Amino acid sequence: MGEQPIFSTRAHIFQIDPTTKKNWLPTSKHAVTVSYFFDSTRNVYRIISLDGAKAVINSTITPNMNFTKTSQKFGQWADSRANTVYGLGFSCESHLSKFAEKFAEFKEAARLAKEKSHEKMELTSTPSQGSAVRRNVLPANKPKKESTSCPPQSPLTPESVNGGEDERVAAGTPQPAEARAEPSHNALPFSHSSSSIGKHLEAELAALKGNNAKLTAALLESTANVKQWKQQLAAYQEEAERLHKRVTELECVSGQTTSVKSEKTELNRTIEELEAALKAKEDELECLKAEVQSANQFRSQRDSLTRKLQQVERRNEALEVQLGELERRVDANRQEREVFRQSLRSLLQLLDGKIFELTELRDALAKLLECS
Repeated sequence: MGEQPIFSTRAHIFQIDPTTKKNWLPTSKHAVTVSYFFDSTRNVYRIISLDGAKAVINSTITPNMNFTKTSQKFGQWADSRANTVYGLGFSCESHLSKFAEKFAEFKEAARLAKEKSHEKMELTSTPSQGSAVRRNVLPANKPKKESTSCPPQSPLTPESVNGGEDERVAAGTPQPAEARAEPSHNALPFSHSSSSIGKHLEAELAALKGNNAKLTAALLESTANVKQWKQQLAAYQEEAERLHKRVTELECVSGQTTSVKSEKTELNRTIEELEAALKAKEDELECLKAEVQSANQFRSQRDSLTRKLQQVERRNEALEVQLGELERRVDANRQEREVFRQSLRSLLQLLDGKIFELTELRDALAKLLECS
């Protein structure tokens, strides 16, 4: 049959920044299809996603992998073979929970398949295990080399569909028997590297959880009604869980009677109404987040305008001081002009008197001249 898809969903895909190991880098511009594939010939489960013709995820599920929910709509897992951490952002919590359940289910199936292959190898192993160890030392160490140097193959290529050489070695049976017969000296460094990578990823996860808690606390402080709405959401969730438990109890006690079916239908309707109310509250919370962001922008604009207004007021005060000084100067000039006018008037009066006296003197001299 080959490799077939067994479960699909849609999500936004991210990868950890290889330089900082802290920030998420988006690998898809929009939500794409993420699928679980199963290869029946090799009992291998893989997570594959395509963005157009580009393979953004090609991860083989191993028993030592863990899928972690970091928020209500985001989850991540580490792939040591690809030397990266994948992150998926879902549209709702139910899609995330379904994906996590499938991950755990296929991880357990991969573990059982690996154990069966080990048992089969133990039954078919021959007494000449020493020669088999010497013959297979290189393939046993080869997955470690390929996982750190070669990127994951695209699902569109034949190598990707049939699995890489490291997957064939992991799915094959000789490696566990050889490990029991004569452990390789390279196993300790490989396990130490895996443990150090795991510790590093746990530290990164703890840092991400701490940042998420800080952001959540800041959002709760900036919106006064979010706490109350979250309490309502928690109450709705508790009510939904109680109703689910009630439905299970009724099904176990009464079987498939008509009354139980009707009550189950009513309870399912109530659950749907509660889920719709929960979704409405989540939408309202998103709207509040947007309003908080716009309020912060308005606050920054208001602060900028306040600073500009203060500058204009200081400039107006300086201009008013200059205007008062000019008015005082104008008043002083007006007073000086008035004094000057008064002095001119007195001078004109004095000149008129002198001119009148000179006229009288002239007339007197003229009369004396005529008389003589």
